Amino acid sequence: MKRQNVRTLALIICTFTYLLVGAAVFDALESKKEIMQKKKLDDRKQELMDKYNLTKVNFDELEGVVLQLKPHKAGVQWKFAGSFYFAITVITTIGYGHAAPSTDGGKVFCMFYALLGIPLTLVMFQSLGERINTFVRHLLHRLKRCLGLRRTEVSMANMVTIGFISCVSTLCVGAAAFSRYEDWSFFHAYYYCFITLTTIGFGDYVALQKDNALQNNPKYVAFSFIYILTGLTVIGAFLNLVVLRFMTMNAEDEKRDAEQRALLARNGQAGHGRNFHLMPDPPSSSSAAPALGPSEGRGGRAAGRGLRNVYAEVLHFQSMCSCLWYKSREKLQYSIPMIIPQDLSTSNTYVEQGEGFSDPLHSNGCVCGMPHHSAISSISTGLHSLTPYRGISKRRCSI
Repeated sequence: MKRQNVRTLALIICTFTYLLVGAAVFDALESKKEIMQKKKLDDRKQELMDKYNLTKVNFDELEGVVLQLKPHKAGVQWKFAGSFYFAITVITTIGYGHAAPSTDGGKVFCMFYALLGIPLTLVMFQSLGERINTFVRHLLHRLKRCLGLRRTEVSMANMVTIGFISCVSTLCVGAAAFSRYEDWSFFHAYYYCFITLTTIGFGDYVALQKDNALQNNPKYVAFSFIYILTGLTVIGAFLNLVVLRFMTMNAEDEKRDAEQRALLARNGQAGHGRNFHLMPDPPSSSSAAPALGPSEGRGGRAAGRGLRNVYAEVLHFQSMCSCLWYKSREKLQYSIPMIIPQDLSTSNTYVEQGEGFSDPLHSNGCVCGMPHHSAISSISTGLHSLTPYRGISKRRCSI
């Protein structure tokens, strides 16, 4: 089974397992309290009906009026400040639910507005997060150079650590501010910031819904808008760094598989004796090289089969040389499959011993300490030497 299919199947199993575990935990934590609250509210409802001599119909009507009045307790929601707040919750998919269009025209416009605004916002945060990660990587690289560290490359672990610290710091700053302005506890404010910046948006805690803050406290309103957009950018940068990396793994595997298939197909065509032959040694001053006979043609085909075996080993070279494979993920980009056809399959120049491979690898920091005996043995001591194939160090041509 292909690696992409195995990964997809594993993700499906892990996701459903995660859902089952989450359902079990939430059931254990919340269901008992929910039953108790419902019983308490039913008892209170019966007390009120008896006290004020209300029928069930009268009480349901009163309940409906109270629910409709709830959004208006926070003040006017659809002036420009409130509408801007609502627009942010739409295009960022936060969707608190504290306000919703009540007119048919508003509902129609909301659908079209979200249809264009959501992908636009996602692309914007994705692009901005990528630029932030590039800037942070540059700063870390400069910092390591200034500190005189031997390894100045910025690893994925460095970036993940910086991203995680940035996310936690952003949440803490928002929690401190909202706990002051909204009179929430720090934990509840932190919970609100997390639910908001992850775009979950339950709506159980919503800022700017007290004391007509949308109209009476413009500084706090501006801070809330800036914080939400900035926090979403920081979270977007972290997701760009971690989540999207895993999301693109299937695409990278498909690309690598296509390159390997093309390489093997090209090498298979080049391996037939009818398509190419190995040129003899250059003529010396005493004698000229004889023409290739049938036995030499069979030898050329055997060499082609031997080369294909070597190509298969090189395609799995990343399991032998972990440092080069790590480099190739960020710098070489599948350099091993691409080097082989260039130097051994389609090249019309002489390939000196180790020259076709040692320089590119060592220029990227490979420190495997490999001996330089041949073009392939200069890559890894685990590969078979090409010494029997003397024709590799000679010029090749097609007939």
